[in-house]
Amino acid sequence: MKEYLLGFVNGIVYSQFALGGLLLVAFAESSFFPIPPDTILIPLAFLDPSRALWYGLLTTVASVLGGALGYVIGHKGGRPIVNKFISDEKLYRVKQLYNRYDVWAVGLAAFTPIPYKVFTIAAGLFELDFKRFLIASFLGRGGRFITIGLLIQIFGPAVKPFITQNLELFTIGFAVLLVGGFVFVNFILKKKA
Repeated sequence: MKEYLLGFVNGIVYSQFALGGLLLVAFAESSFFPIPPDTILIPLAFLDPSRALWYGLLTTVASVLGGALGYVIGHKGGRPIVNKFISDEKLYRVKQLYNRYDVWAVGLAAFTPIPYKVFTIAAGLFELDFKRFLIASFLGRGGRFITIGLLIQIFGPAVKPFITQNLELFTIGFAVLLVGGFVFVNFILKKKA
């Protein structure tokens, strides 16, 4: 499997259609495709660090558009599919979690290695506000892909060991800050009420 993934990534990165391949993978991964766009974004950005930030921004836009497709899939056709795999009771519990955490769940999934596509489809299924969904998606995906692009553009090849060794740690740290921010905002809102 690892050889297949490496061959797939290299086939895109070193082709004349590298940017198009990156955008297609970023779009598809947000609603149905299993390979994360980071696997193409990072090597492509290292090939041309002067364009790394641009690649990160384009990856963000393509990924959010793919997330919008996932939302539509969940909104228009998700219920019959989900009902085949999940009982009404479990589905109700998940809906309660979405009602409680709203787009924070989407933003967190958009930034972390948690499968974002699951959250895009569920957001449509549970009818989260679409504009807020897009904002959370852009902030989460942008926080992930634009940060990678920015680090590569600023530091060039010197940042490669940092990204490859600490990306997961950085992601967890950001997730902790995001959840902490959510708890803090909730605390302030409850105190005012």
